[in-house]
Amino acid sequence: MFLLPFAWMLSTSFKIEADVFTYPIQWIPERWNGFNNYMQVWFGDYPFYLYYWNSLKVAVLTTVVSCTVSALAAYGFSKVRFPAGKWLFLIVLATYMVPQQASLVPQFILYRQIGLFDSHLGLILLGSFSVLGTFMLRQFFMGVHNEYIEAAKIDGAGHWKIFWLIALPIVRPAIATYAILRFIWTWNDYQNPLIFLRTDALYTIQLAMQKFTTINGEFYSLIMAAAVSAILPLLIIFVIGQKQVIEGIALGGVKG
Repeated sequence: MFLLPFAWMLSTSFKIEADVFTYPIQWIPERWNGFNNYMQVWFGDYPFYLYYWNSLKVAVLTTVVSCTVSALAAYGFSKVRFPAGKWLFLIVLATYMVPQQASLVPQFILYRQIGLFDSHLGLILLGSFSVLGTFMLRQFFMGVHNEYIEAAKIDGAGHWKIFWLIALPIVRPAIATYAILRFIWTWNDYQNPLIFLRTDALYTIQLAMQKFTTINGEFYSLIMAAAVSAILPLLIIFVIGQKQVIEGIALGGVKG
């Protein structure tokens, strides 16, 4: 179902404007204008190469930090025994029930006060701490056999060494699955960049798409070229990481 709309978008992005709404649909354009369309998108008045770089920087760094923090927290909540650990996890989990929109105003005020407003660092920090990621990875860490950890402790390994050398390699497919999801969520995020960014040069691809569509609303070939450019990285990420996603799903069915 997804391939048909994407095929139409891709076909339209290579057409001249006069052929966009011809009927029946010309899946293979008779008159090609793809080079000019994509050049206008990537190097025109609103250059997508800059917005691509902004989105890649924010999405990759957010994914790396979020996976690291969530994995450490998940291991701590699942394999480290400390006083009130279960209650602390329930408190963390309860924060997931708070709508994200309810925290936007406090976050906005805080960012203005500490100087993170209108910066990529602020966007990265917003997505770096995920309750959902912690909960998801905790379920996989709980599937790691405690016998492995006890044997490592007997050999003198601490929790840090056990985490990196034993637990992390076992749940690698789950972390890869979460990394793919985190990257997609961050790449597609429109709300946070809209609220926390003001400078055009800092815009991500989603804000650039909205502004580009507003200015070039009557040129559907250009809009489709921009749309294809915006979703292409997501397709590449999914094709590359689909094996890890399948392994992560299979790992979820294994109990320790």
